[in-house]
Amino acid sequence: MAKVETNLIHQGKEFNETKSVVTPIFQTATYFASDDLDEYIKAATETKFPEFYHRHGNPTNSQVASVVADLEKTEDALVLATGMAAISAAILSVVKAGDHIVAQHAHYSGAKLFFNEFLINYGVTISFVDQVDNESFKKAIQGNTKLIYIETPSNPNLELTDLEFIGKLGKEKAIITMVDNTFASPINQNPADFGIDVIVHSATKYLGGHSDLTAGIVCGTKDFIHKVWRKSLVLGASLSPFDSWLLLRGLRTLSLRVRQINENALQFATWLEQQAFVKSVIYVGLPSHPQHSLAQKQMKGFTGMICIELAGSENEGFENAQSILKNLKIFANAASLGGVESLIVHPASMWGSHHSAQQKQVSGITKGMLRISIGIEHIDDLIGDFEQAVSS
Repeated sequence: MAKVETNLIHQGKEFNETKSVVTPIFQTATYFASDDLDEYIKAATETKFPEFYHRHGNPTNSQVASVVADLEKTEDALVLATGMAAISAAILSVVKAGDHIVAQHAHYSGAKLFFNEFLINYGVTISFVDQVDNESFKKAIQGNTKLIYIETPSNPNLELTDLEFIGKLGKEKAIITMVDNTFASPINQNPADFGIDVIVHSATKYLGGHSDLTAGIVCGTKDFIHKVWRKSLVLGASLSPFDSWLLLRGLRTLSLRVRQINENALQFATWLEQQAFVKSVIYVGLPSHPQHSLAQKQMKGFTGMICIELAGSENEGFENAQSILKNLKIFANAASLGGVESLIVHPASMWGSHHSAQQKQVSGITKGMLRISIGIEHIDDLIGDFEQAVSS
């Protein structure tokens, strides 16, 4: 079996039926014109058929899905227009009115909104638990629980959920388990190794890697992906041919990018721990992280995501955060993460409209917190940028 780096280049070539080395962009809405009725029926009804109508699939989407399914060690995958399209379509393929979900407190804000402002209006109930407490998941299970939904590392507090425990719990209770693997990426973490049923990604982040597309991916069994595909047909969450092509291009360098990001982030987090302007550094790759041993157990690399709590009172931390954001030259104060460029955000401000004060407190979001997404720039320049921003 070929190594990851080789598969990223060559997996899914069967979907490129041209002689072009680089997969073409199939910029068309309808792909299939045939006088053969049997062929037409097959194309119209087969799951993810790549050459019928764009909402059903396209050849580049099929190639991307093949690459990511191979990365995540699942039978199949489905590419959609955004990370939230992947999350919502996957969850709606599991639950219906009257069902119950166990989820953790800390989640991507879009997922939290989907739970709190969408699902509850359609008769689905959700119990939120402490992700670092395994027993809290078990205690929250009800007779109508159909899904355990987790995210690890979580956004933005970088806490971990025990994948092996959740995988075993799901199998024991016959409950579907689903994880958002965006923060880790398949290079650093493969939830399927621990028995997790469904894996979702915002491919906008590490998988695309260049901050030039939005996309989402669901990975699972062929039967489950068929269900998600059926949902996606009516939800209309199709990924455009050009974005699909950009995503395929980004995947080619995923392993190289993530490994450089991992190296940069560990060095940067280690440097931050030594700085007087920092009260605490949250990075799963540091021995100081309270779940570092769990990170070593279930992760192969520790990602580019770092959170810092600035020194001083909460108000002083907020003022220092604003000053640093204003003075940084290389780090961009911008949403998203996982690209080749380093980004930084103030979570309390960015999550302000999505979280109540109590929700922010439960999720560990404070006014003095900064979330950092490390890119592939030279580590000396990243450290130098922070040094000048603090001293300005």
